[in-house]
Amino acid sequence: MPYYFAYASNLDKNQMKERCPESKPLYKAALPNYKLIFADWSRQLRGGKATIILFKGERVLGAVYEVTDQCMNRLDKYETAYSRIKVNVFDEDGESVEAITYIKSGQPQVAKPSQEYLSIIQQGYKDWGII
Repeated sequence: MPYYFAYASNLDKNQMKERCPESKPLYKAALPNYKLIFADWSRQLRGGKATIILFKGERVLGAVYEVTDQCMNRLDKYETAYSRIKVNVFDEDGESVEAITYIKSGQPQVAKPSQEYLSIIQQGYKDWGII
């Protein structure tokens, strides 16, 4: 079964359970040499959406879920305007794991996120003990 690296709203375990009931939350992880940004104003979210960009020396904190192929297909429907990429993330013991994550397509234009969207991401950070 594939591994999925979540770094934004899918960190919220309740949201992920709704989107992918068969997903299994595994552990916190970090993605090196990437940076979390908010980009491309979304009418639905009333602000920028989270994405990651290559950025040497930075890292993105998130979590790994074990998912099914059906789950990834369902996530594709939520992650429109994003592309799947394979990344190597590191668990808390420094072990490298290959996982799938999503990155915005095209050249992202920085846009401030809405408070509601940020609160979903912050809930996910709390769920995982990231903050």
